[in-house]
Amino acid sequence: MTGDEAMAKYGPSELTRDDLLTIDDPNFTDENVVIVTGGGAGIGRATALAFAANGLTVVATDRDEDGLDAVQAEATELSLPGEIVTVTANLTDDDDLERIVETATEQGSLRYLINNAGIQTVAPIESFPIEKYDLMHDIMQRAPLVLTKHCLPHMRDNDDGRGAIGNMCSVHGHIVTKDKVAYNTTKFGLRGLTQSTAAEGDGKVRAFTVSTAYVKTALVAKQLPDTADRRGMTVDEVVEKVMLERTRVKEMMEPYEVANLFVMGCSHHSRHLNGGDMTHEGGMSLTY
Repeated sequence: MTGDEAMAKYGPSELTRDDLLTIDDPNFTDENVVIVTGGGAGIGRATALAFAANGLTVVATDRDEDGLDAVQAEATELSLPGEIVTVTANLTDDDDLERIVETATEQGSLRYLINNAGIQTVAPIESFPIEKYDLMHDIMQRAPLVLTKHCLPHMRDNDDGRGAIGNMCSVHGHIVTKDKVAYNTTKFGLRGLTQSTAAEGDGKVRAFTVSTAYVKTALVAKQLPDTADRRGMTVDEVVEKVMLERTRVKEMMEPYEVANLFVMGCSHHSRHLNGGDMTHEGGMSLTY
């Protein structure tokens, strides 16, 4: 199976407005701002659209300017009520991280931060490229910390002193698989950052993680043929016998389903979700 064929079968479905969860929340207005990292594709793209569907002003950031432009165009096509403002930035650059937050504060009251951006490298520990580990750490653990540091004062300055920070974790922040040492390590660390943020949020600035198993993103779909070749399997066998073998729900999530979890987690319906994890991984880590 080619990359294009894998994308057609296992990539994300076409998103419609009806796919996006909308919630009647007093803070879901265009005066309030949410930052979404990795907003140019995949889960980040869907998350930016989901918050825009709820009328928030979204600051979507990514290093892919074309991807960000496409998200803005899609929001227009879907007639979403919230505006999407884009910031092309590198999450390994401290000046860029500060610029993302500054841009957000110029749009309104900064109330939500979604640390979604992530990358993957697969290799055994003894041959794992340390420069890749450093990059993954910088993007998936350090950048969320720095952004949280910059956002917290603004959230505390809101009229009610409230805000919420959602961090994209993974089932690999609970259990690990081999050859993913950097991904496993940073996701476990992200849960520690989340709980630390909750501990210092005084019950007003909440923090939570979202943990899923495999999601139907273009990145995952396009990697399937190489994974199949490496394991001596077909693409279908990789999906059925590797990715979904230990889950009870035998299908991958759609990006918009993850996005909807972030919307729910930031809403007033989740006011007791603080330091905890929204585990939606089909039973992979919780059943035998």
